[in-house]
Amino acid sequence: MANPTNPNVGFNPSNPKETQSSTSSNIDSKNPILPPPTSFVTAPRFPPPTLHLQKQDHSPNVLSPANGGFIKTGSSVVPQLSTPPGPPVFTSPVRPAAVPFRTSPASPQPVALSSGSSLPALSPLQFSNGSVELQQQRVSDGVIEDHVPDGESSFVLFSAHKVLKHKKQANVPSLGFGALLSPGRDVSTGPQVIQRDPHRCQSCGAYANIYSNILLGSGQWQCVICRKLNGSGGEYIAHSKEELHRFPELSSAMVDYVQTGNKGPSFVPVSDSRMSAPVVLVIDECLDEPHLQHLQSSLHAFVDSLPPTARLGIVLYGRTVSVYDFSEESVSSADVLPGDKSLSEESLKSLIYGTGIYLSPMHASLPVAHSIFSSLRAYKLNIPEASRDRCLGTAVEVALAIIQGPSADLSRGIVKRSGSNSRIIVCAGGPNTYGPGSVPHSFSHPNYPYMEKTALKWMENLGHEAHRHNTVIDILCAGTCPVRIPILQPLAKASGGVLVLHDDFGEAFGVNLQRASARSAGSHGLLELRTSDDILITQVVGPGEESHVDTHESFKNDTALYIQMLSVEETQSFSISMESKGDIKSDSVFFQFAIQYSNVYQADVSRVITVRLPTVDSISGYIESVQDEVAAVLIAKRTLLRAKNHVDAIDMRATIDERIKDIALKFGSQLPKSKLHRFPKEISPLPELLFHLRRGPLLGSIIGHEDERSVLRNLFLNASFDLSLRMLAPRCLMHREGGTFEELPAYDLAMQSDAAVVLDHGTDVFIWLGAELAADEVRSAAALAACRTLAEELTEFRFPAPRILAFKEGSSQARYFVSRLIPAHKDPPYEQEARFPQLRSLTSEQRTKLKSSFVHFDDPSFFEWMRSLKVVPPEPS
Repeated sequence: MANPTNPNVGFNPSNPKETQSSTSSNIDSKNPILPPPTSFVTAPRFPPPTLHLQKQDHSPNVLSPANGGFIKTGSSVVPQLSTPPGPPVFTSPVRPAAVPFRTSPASPQPVALSSGSSLPALSPLQFSNGSVELQQQRVSDGVIEDHVPDGESSFVLFSAHKVLKHKKQANVPSLGFGALLSPGRDVSTGPQVIQRDPHRCQSCGAYANIYSNILLGSGQWQCVICRKLNGSGGEYIAHSKEELHRFPELSSAMVDYVQTGNKGPSFVPVSDSRMSAPVVLVIDECLDEPHLQHLQSSLHAFVDSLPPTARLGIVLYGRTVSVYDFSEESVSSADVLPGDKSLSEESLKSLIYGTGIYLSPMHASLPVAHSIFSSLRAYKLNIPEASRDRCLGTAVEVALAIIQGPSADLSRGIVKRSGSNSRIIVCAGGPNTYGPGSVPHSFSHPNYPYMEKTALKWMENLGHEAHRHNTVIDILCAGTCPVRIPILQPLAKASGGVLVLHDDFGEAFGVNLQRASARSAGSHGLLELRTSDDILITQVVGPGEESHVDTHESFKNDTALYIQMLSVEETQSFSISMESKGDIKSDSVFFQFAIQYSNVYQADVSRVITVRLPTVDSISGYIESVQDEVAAVLIAKRTLLRAKNHVDAIDMRATIDERIKDIALKFGSQLPKSKLHRFPKEISPLPELLFHLRRGPLLGSIIGHEDERSVLRNLFLNASFDLSLRMLAPRCLMHREGGTFEELPAYDLAMQSDAAVVLDHGTDVFIWLGAELAADEVRSAAALAACRTLAEELTEFRFPAPRILAFKEGSSQARYFVSRLIPAHKDPPYEQEARFPQLRSLTSEQRTKLKSSFVHFDDPSFFEWMRSLKVVPPEPS
């Protein structure tokens, strides 16, 4: 697909031959808003997790929709803070948020599918049995409200609950229209699970659904996408529409068709979704003593957390590759292979068909695994970290070979293949500098550019090879040595894995090691996107690539967009941008998303989600239906596509400025006797969310190294809505007496010396203690413990696990916290109170003390930024 070093190149669903560059060159210079690049982009994706290191006896929870990200992870609490006593009981709910933040969690309200809109009445002359009036016999429009539980609509979140009928108004690029689709989000088994073949339109391939018109007498149904009439083999024949409610697809907007076939005896959910899919650890053995000690602790805790049935393989790499053999229960031994080149087919056969057992269940090999980790030794040669020979590419090849080989289950006398994804987890402390896929130690090498290009291609091919064998490669990097992110990223990305950076191999690394292995993933994923004829899909962003599926033999008029998913995991998402082809005449438009994949239970699943949105003529009616948080995430993902480097990021900040001005011009109101426009009040949180994007780590200068920004952007492009929103705009929670917390806007006005504040920014969580509070050891210890408890609760199921940092007011590390808050201390008091009502509860003395604590700098406040754009800020909603 795209060059791995350039994640922004992709395809145009309406014109596959059109490239990113050609799209950019056609931009009207008079239009300051860049249209979304018509492309499909891949980036690493990340799933749900499991246990904390402190809770190794707990089974993993893979059903949480929460997820997380990372930049770098490290120590949870800085050393200068005293160890607090046990945390107080944290049972009180979080207090309501002050505007403009909502009191609900990150997930927005379910998509409102109005019962008032319906399919337009069609003339009976269009059908062979024209005497039947479809409109009177269709399934009730209100069925979805009665049968879909709250939250299930979070499988797909639209940027607006209505669609504008007029093309010119609907296709304003500054605001845009689209959806976030989470195809792998798990569902509990119930009536929506169907163990039979679906009814599909014989013309376009769409699935029968809750909105299909049914001819009760004949059982025929009308496709909502192409309007054609289809038979049901008599299955939908009924005396009344109530009888049709027994069909899940006619009473629920989301259903799973499950076919076990010959893969297994039946569909039986089990608590441990990891099944017996093997995990192979590929460990860097070129580490110095301090890093090695941390890594050993994390590895010991990791194997202790694995269930007894989990199969584990251990591979070490330096200048050579060591593959550990579990055939001796009381002895750890390894086969050592050269790392300078890929192993020949004969060598691999002699390895995997030999007597060694390289994948073994934990109940049989836990003591051996501990002895292997205890026997690891620090690097002894006097060579700088970045110059040590590491044959990472060869080691991953060997790990992939032993997963494919029959030796995986020779210990049980059978050859067993798992239906779920196997995993290779690379623990890297430096760059790949030896053997295939490597680059020279020094950038000054005369042949470096050519060798880098060759390495990129080789790594991408290895990642694709892993994907073909249903193996996901996660790369967990740690330490202070640069690992050459551009070389390693294609390997993780092409396999469907994720690359994570950490400060060290300590606690956060160990948590991510456990959570990476516990991610349940499906394989062979194929995503089908179908919309009404009035809607055009212009861009898709997510963990996949365009798939050319030939369905014309079975469905002659199939216009669906097909996407090959690299993996099907719970917390990944696809961002879908859409436009209107022309003016819409109907009262509603339809969207259908179908995901086909093999799940961890070795069953074939076809998940079908159908959504109907009403259409409106008035701009005010449309703008009131806009979901500002979803719209902000979609805008951010479109913007991040163009931010390939630091220079591009600066350009994208200017694009956000132009976007705000254009939205105010097109949808806002003009002030009397003025050329200024007020930003629409209905979407008042949107500019503040985009201001966070503009100045935060995704586009701003908070993060110093381009490698870190690259990893963060790749995470964001594939992140679920929940994590994307937190990475976009932090959540600020102030500690109150008794262990309760009050949610406040993420402004620097929260930095009150007698308070403790938790700031959740998705990939990082910061705990800030005011100087006055920190001086009281008893109070500060209790507050810190409560904040730590809250931080762990907020991030319990995120992968990658964020780092949690705590510091006092005035410390050098406090800049991490301050830089993520909007500077509002320079604004007039009435503007401060408008956006930060909590100030009204402070005494005049407290407000004076707060004002005197700030240091002046040039970073503009939100109000100053809006006024610089000649836009009047919206009133808080």
